[in-house]
Amino acid sequence: MKIVSKLYIGIIYFLLYAPIVVIAVFSFNAGDSTSVMEGVSLRWYSALFEKPELFEALKNSLLLALSSGLLATVIGTMAAVGLARMQKKWMKSSVNAITKIPMMNPEIVTGISMMLLFVFISKNILGNVEVNLGFFTLLIAHVTFNLPYVILSVMPKLRQMDKFLPEAAQDLGCPPWKSFFLVELPNILPGVISGFIMAFTLSLDDFVISLFNGGDNFKTLPVLIYNYTKKPVKPDIYALFTLIVITILLLLVLSNLASNRDERRKARAKK
Repeated sequence: MKIVSKLYIGIIYFLLYAPIVVIAVFSFNAGDSTSVMEGVSLRWYSALFEKPELFEALKNSLLLALSSGLLATVIGTMAAVGLARMQKKWMKSSVNAITKIPMMNPEIVTGISMMLLFVFISKNILGNVEVNLGFFTLLIAHVTFNLPYVILSVMPKLRQMDKFLPEAAQDLGCPPWKSFFLVELPNILPGVISGFIMAFTLSLDDFVISLFNGGDNFKTLPVLIYNYTKKPVKPDIYALFTLIVITILLLLVLSNLASNRDERRKARAKK
């Protein structure tokens, strides 16, 4: 059974990562083919600099990911603290279930729902004022689907923290807001950082929600890449894919390092 399970896991990993490896290899192709390796060259990486629309879309994606990540982290951290302090179990479980809905919903459902919400607001609340889909609509949509991931990252750290620490700080004369920033926040900071990295990565990688809630004046990188795939794909897109994968991989490594460092610090403290 062990051999079968290892074989099964190996097949799954192969199916997941083989396409990424193929894309990375052909991004160094010296020729124009996406199926025949004609040599090794960096020409397709240099060709990226000849497309200013790519850098504009990259700037838009980074701005949106950073803004939505920060906003989702602040709101998600406050939501997690509020959930942790709820006394009634039925209310706590109900609110916790509601916060997970954007995470469980298919992205296409969330994307279309948010678009219809913006249309409803423009027609019925703002008095038929036209709402231009762009940065702000994308920001609201991305924060909405990022929130559950931030809450899930912060909640375990709140459970691990001694619940009497804030009370002890307040007994010593520390105001509640100061107690949070001096006592609670340092203890849950690894979870907050992990939540921000997760929100930033998901926002940077999102396509479906951005497609429905972004306008022509604010295109993100995944949407622009989708437009490129309508034409014959060249290896310069492979080079772009490789850079995106490397960036996301680095962010995930940083998140894991932060989490491991926190665990080692707590293990040393117990000794």
